[in-house]
Amino acid sequence: MEKICPRCGARFECRHDSIESCHCTSVRLSDEQRDYIARNYSGCLCHHCLENITTEPHPVSVRELANFLLDLSRTLMGAGAHTSRVVRNVTRIAESFGYKVDMTIFQMHITMTIRHAGDDTIRRTSVGKIGPAAFNFDIISQISSLSWEAHDEHLSFRELTEKYERIIRKPRISRWWVLVLVMAANACFCRLFGGDVPAMGLVAAATFVGFFVRQEMSTRHANHMAIFLICSFIASLIASAGFRFHLGTTPETALGTSVLFLIPGVPLINSIFDLLEGHVLVGISRAVNALILIVCIALGLSATLLILGLDTL
Repeated sequence: MEKICPRCGARFECRHDSIESCHCTSVRLSDEQRDYIARNYSGCLCHHCLENITTEPHPVSVRELANFLLDLSRTLMGAGAHTSRVVRNVTRIAESFGYKVDMTIFQMHITMTIRHAGDDTIRRTSVGKIGPAAFNFDIISQISSLSWEAHDEHLSFRELTEKYERIIRKPRISRWWVLVLVMAANACFCRLFGGDVPAMGLVAAATFVGFFVRQEMSTRHANHMAIFLICSFIASLIASAGFRFHLGTTPETALGTSVLFLIPGVPLINSIFDLLEGHVLVGISRAVNALILIVCIALGLSATLLILGLDTL
């Protein structure tokens, strides 16, 4: 009976329905290898694919590996990694399993094709959407270390996925601790720009409220442009109390630095890296997105200036 190999698509002769009952080939398979084939493929494999599986130290199906690498890529992009770093990490892991990777990364989507290094007929193309996520450099660092571990120590696919799941499920730092740190950092920015103690206090209060509103709106999946505009307006309006109640001698510094916590520094830096490393499309997309957010910040600050009746800071 002629069949089509579910792994490579080749036609071959076989009289059996499953790998457990198949004895048409002279390739000797261990019980673990037979379980692996039965778990990942519907039916028998051709002689060539069976030989490849017996020579691979940690056999993994192209479908499993493609899905894993696509999910890992989306995690890295969402966490704030620049494009070349994503490509390097994914390529490193794929090569440890004997596969090559070709990737096209955009602002919202990833297209990935993986193919077996020894047989171009074994390939799979996947497309995935990059969802909204908070920046997390700890995840980026740990996944990068994991990619080197997979490359140098030849981790099995099960070990690799277990370590990856532990990384992405690691509890994040408390949102309240982040709120306090951002508040303190922005108050220090005010001081660096020449603000006095009352101005620092106003900036701290404005940052606390503005960043809290940003966290709440983000958890409710509000439009990110609306988040930046509203938070900019709220923070600058609170900081404008220095003008209204004559607090300190540098109210203009407090007003100007109250929105610095909103500046999209990571997208701007990543866009420069992407442009310099040849990823022009995603670099331009990131730069345009960051500029739109900066315009939203300016609009929120301008609304406060209109309410105060000020022409400039």
